[in-house]
Amino acid sequence: MEEEKINRILKLVDMIEVTKENEEDIKKIKNLITQKKYPEMLELLKKVTNKNDTRVKAEDDSIILKKNKKEDKKEKIELDANQTEEEKEQAQMEKLMEKLSQEKEEEDYEYPEKLSNKILEETYISLLLANPKAIAMYYIEKKDCYFESALLLNIYKSILFTEGEAYAPQVAKDEFNYAKENYKIFQSKKRLLEKGKNSKKNFEKVYVELRKLFEIRKGYTTSPIKETQKQIEEIVDYELYDRMTIQEVKDAIIQITTTEKFKRSVLSNDITKFLLSGENNLNSGLSLPFPILSDVFKGIRKGETMSYAMPSNSGKSRFTIDLAAYIAYKHNKKVLIVSNEMSEEKMKLCLITTIVNNKEIQKLHGHKLRISEGEILEFKYKPDENSNVETDEYGYVLRKENEELANFTKRLLENSTQFKEVLEVTKWIQEQKENQIFFVNITDHTNDELEKIILNYYYKEKIEYMFYDTLKPDTENIGNSEELKKTATILSNLAQNLNIFIGSSLQLTESNKSPLNLDVNDLAACRTVKEVLDTLCLIKQIHNEDLKLYEYSKEEVSTETFELERFEDPDVRYYACVVDKNRAGAKPKVVFRLNLAYNEWEELGYIRLKTNKED
Repeated sequence: MEEEKINRILKLVDMIEVTKENEEDIKKIKNLITQKKYPEMLELLKKVTNKNDTRVKAEDDSIILKKNKKEDKKEKIELDANQTEEEKEQAQMEKLMEKLSQEKEEEDYEYPEKLSNKILEETYISLLLANPKAIAMYYIEKKDCYFESALLLNIYKSILFTEGEAYAPQVAKDEFNYAKENYKIFQSKKRLLEKGKNSKKNFEKVYVELRKLFEIRKGYTTSPIKETQKQIEEIVDYELYDRMTIQEVKDAIIQITTTEKFKRSVLSNDITKFLLSGENNLNSGLSLPFPILSDVFKGIRKGETMSYAMPSNSGKSRFTIDLAAYIAYKHNKKVLIVSNEMSEEKMKLCLITTIVNNKEIQKLHGHKLRISEGEILEFKYKPDENSNVETDEYGYVLRKENEELANFTKRLLENSTQFKEVLEVTKWIQEQKENQIFFVNITDHTNDELEKIILNYYYKEKIEYMFYDTLKPDTENIGNSEELKKTATILSNLAQNLNIFIGSSLQLTESNKSPLNLDVNDLAACRTVKEVLDTLCLIKQIHNEDLKLYEYSKEEVSTETFELERFEDPDVRYYACVVDKNRAGAKPKVVFRLNLAYNEWEELGYIRLKTNKED
């Protein structure tokens, strides 16, 4: 091992070019090596290698040791295949002695072919060497310095601290270390100086082009996303790239990196395929439980926002539950409800009531039931015909005085098929793991927190259908109705960026205005919120005393009309729905008949005032 070590050191010494000045010293070095007097040898070797005229004879051979050599290097190296391991050992020895020899070059930096331009770098350095005073204006700060050539970077540092030291501002020198000096660098500077003296290039144009290239390299290097790197790289192919300023290149990079989540395309690309395929979000929305609205809205479409406004205590949250349940169970989708109105308990009770009684969902769980929310809450169930159980005056199984709930529910299971079926429905709900309805109650929140909730559930559960009940300014801006538009804008941006649907409820003002005459001015908060919504429905009850003034039809233009039947049950109501905004097309006026006790919402048809009013 000792002999191999001596041989490697001798080979390294052999790389030093022998001159009249160092001939005797080299002989002494070799003798000291064979005598294993390494400290004296290293001192003498340091003296020899520090001389300006010292040159590494095998300079080209050291270049081949770079890990990622480029095929287009100007200096060609030819080594025998059997020398590979030997050269690797030599490289290791060079590394150990780099503080003495200072002849091992740094590797060039790797950039894509489009961002490679050593000629431009050389031109800039040559002009600086020919006119060092120019460093006062045409300097490059460390944070913006992205040379491809390690040699040229070293020469640039040399100009900063040597040739142009008196002219370079301190900001230009900050964070740079001192340059290395060796024979190759000396010769390169000499060659580039002559090139600069003979150059007729415009210094400012060369500087601007290089700074633009450095900005692109900087953006490319610091971006961790390949797609973003590709887009930054393509800046050099911009049709008007030559006219762009340094700042405009920076702005282009910022635009790419800050909007990387946005979809980009050329509208004319694949336009025939788009037309023929029929597969797009414009006609592939999920159907609503309301045929007319589903048709004019083209369904519930991802990437859009929809709001429905009602007066206080009119059933906004119940309407939300009705829509959410339909999407979850009819369309088998996960749904998120974010609410600042109703508690989890109230929402659960409303959900059970909806799923138990909804005719479309009954087809899925298989139980045809009709049980009101109050009956479910108060455990009011009818006994089976053959059950020998005491009932109250309304025919419900009677709960005994001081009877514990556990005992009462046990008796219900024994005597009421109705109760057992409700429990089977709730068990069915629990088994629906792929189409759950998630719920978040937020009574005190900011827009930032609301956004994080939506993002979290989107990424964690891949929920693409969400509802916010009710759309209000965040807690920091309560009372400032104009802030509502900011919240709506955040929701709109999230819907578009994530390609999700977000529905929200709004508050209508209490007024005596006819339901069919509602417009955006009847919103309790900011009227300009309409600008950022894709769909807006204004919904208001038609009072019983006014039912005779209205009629509805199954078709928008039809001679066959129907009366609004009056019910004594206060839970049965008629709501007029005015579509105030619809990016997808028509804006009809429809009528709902609802029963709040069962959370039933039925779209009857198109509503209008009678032409001949009857007293």
